[in-house]
Amino acid sequence: MRTVSGPTDHVVVVGAGLGGLSAALRLAGGGRSVTLLEREQVPGGRNGVVHEAGYAFDTGPTVLTMPDLIADAFDAVGERMEDWLDLVPVEPLYRAFYPDGSRLDTHADVDDMAAEIERVIGPEEADGYRRFVRYVAELYRLEQRHFIDRNLDSPLSLLTPHLARLAALGGFRRMAPKVAEYLKDPRTQRLFSFQAMYAGLSPYDAFAIYAVIAYMDSVAGVFFPQGGMHAVPRALAGAAEKHGVEIRYGTEVSRVERSDRRATAVITTGGERIPADVVVLNPDLPVARRDLLGQPVRRPLRYSPSCFLMLAGSAASYSQIAHHNIHFRRSWRSMFRELVDDEVLVTDPSFLVTNPTHTDSSLAPEGREVYYVLFMTPNLHGGQDWERLRAPFRDEVVGHLEREGYVGFGDAVEVEHVTTPLDWARRGMEMGAPFASAHTFTQTGPFRPRNLWGDNVVFVGSGTQPGVGVPMVLVSGRLAAERVLGVDRMYRSRAWR
Repeated sequence: MRTVSGPTDHVVVVGAGLGGLSAALRLAGGGRSVTLLEREQVPGGRNGVVHEAGYAFDTGPTVLTMPDLIADAFDAVGERMEDWLDLVPVEPLYRAFYPDGSRLDTHADVDDMAAEIERVIGPEEADGYRRFVRYVAELYRLEQRHFIDRNLDSPLSLLTPHLARLAALGGFRRMAPKVAEYLKDPRTQRLFSFQAMYAGLSPYDAFAIYAVIAYMDSVAGVFFPQGGMHAVPRALAGAAEKHGVEIRYGTEVSRVERSDRRATAVITTGGERIPADVVVLNPDLPVARRDLLGQPVRRPLRYSPSCFLMLAGSAASYSQIAHHNIHFRRSWRSMFRELVDDEVLVTDPSFLVTNPTHTDSSLAPEGREVYYVLFMTPNLHGGQDWERLRAPFRDEVVGHLEREGYVGFGDAVEVEHVTTPLDWARRGMEMGAPFASAHTFTQTGPFRPRNLWGDNVVFVGSGTQPGVGVPMVLVSGRLAAERVLGVDRMYRSRAWR
């Protein structure tokens, strides 16, 4: 494994997202002096928060899985996660609604989930689910240890007997047909394959290896921090400061000063020069390389679809929903064709509604609710005019909600924040894609933009290895720290056991 060259005493981390915080904790635990610069007044990056009129809105991820990866970051400085975070299991993990009027609750306990499938669909499908769980659990154990949880310097890093084992398991077949080997009902097929969208792909195009996301998402359990998702970066930042990391909020970096392929300092927008032995960059990788480093990614990248996000503080509550709710519409394969291939607005969209006050009522004034409504859209490559579409698309979203049983949703909204693909781009996400570059074959593993540039610049976050999602971003922090500290031979994340 390649590591940075030269001195590593003082590390400057740019960006206090989950990846930057994970890296900072590990570097501090490794004895380095760490300065963490964050342009906002709070930590979190994409995992941000908005407070208004007594409401607290999480602006980024809402689904938290694999909490032991968070615990491992705390462990790097000798802290216990339980002393910093109160995580509550979400039950059911999801509630799925289907156009025929049926619904399925997703449970982490395999017996409970099999019973739910048997009740709604039948015993044969329940048996298929049990076989599917055994399959994805085996995929997961193989992938995490040998492919996800390590720095890959070249494609040759993959040439091990484990790659042959992964191929023998069908990991390089298409995801949707592989899932259909076990699950025959369209409802369960959708429930355990929609996660391909997290990787920026249709389940009909994604490799079966991405079924491990279904394992993390729907088998290993989903959790919610008391105080909202933003409690996670707040806690990580608090532990980092306790252990000597200097965090400077409201400090934006304009460029990385370098001598040829060696970074020597970062320059803030205020003109301050901060010397560094190593620079760790947490902004979206293609943006960081182009705007901060002056070294754009040489090859064109394909980006994941984007999304339209509506955060609503509301006077209405809906007894039929759970914490996380997926509304599947009649169109499925055609939805992905429109979204991914044609890059047009979906005519019959499935969508996600998260109701965090279902679990933590403190996130809203008494008697009020918070809703997080997410509709997938093309990224900016699709060419949609989001300045013009912003208002009419918002009204279309409300119409979809009300037709799906959220009666009077529009009239009940008291506080509202909308984020379009154009807004994501303005926040520093290339092509307005909050899910980063897609996990196509040529953008996965050792083919994904690497986390080491030049002599001493390291990248962290969803744009580099291992990829997208809260668990992967936390892992990226450890992989980035190892580029500085060397392989942590004592590392034994409980999540990977």
